[in-house]
Amino acid sequence: MTAHKPHQIRIKRAYAAPADDDGRRVLVDRMWPRGVAREKLALDDWQKEASPSDGLRHWFNHDPSRWPEFVRRYGDELKRPPANSAVDELVRRARKGPLTLIYAARDEAHNNAVALRDVIVHHLSHRAGTSARGKSP
Repeated sequence: MTAHKPHQIRIKRAYAAPADDDGRRVLVDRMWPRGVAREKLALDDWQKEASPSDGLRHWFNHDPSRWPEFVRRYGDELKRPPANSAVDELVRRARKGPLTLIYAARDEAHNNAVALRDVIVHHLSHRAGTSARGKSP
């Protein structure tokens, strides 16, 4: 595939059933979702490195009023190792086909998977043919 379609990157709660069109399913939380069996998630990968740091996660505390600052701080974390390598890998996977980012938060609008999807889409649309760090693949 040569062109990226933003609709190929989905986000889905860990508690929702997998679907045939999910493509590659990647858990992007640092902690395993409570009460969910490994088999039920049907994961292809678990990218802990792509999740927010414990400090940032605790500071945010799923407070929607902190969302803009959370997105900024999380974006900064995703530019540094080891998170930047995890982003590179997610960008590569998204180029190959559908990618579903799996998360556990209750808030479907304000969670790390939403912010991470936006970062991946940005890299796909602004750096076609390069990795997330701007180097050739």
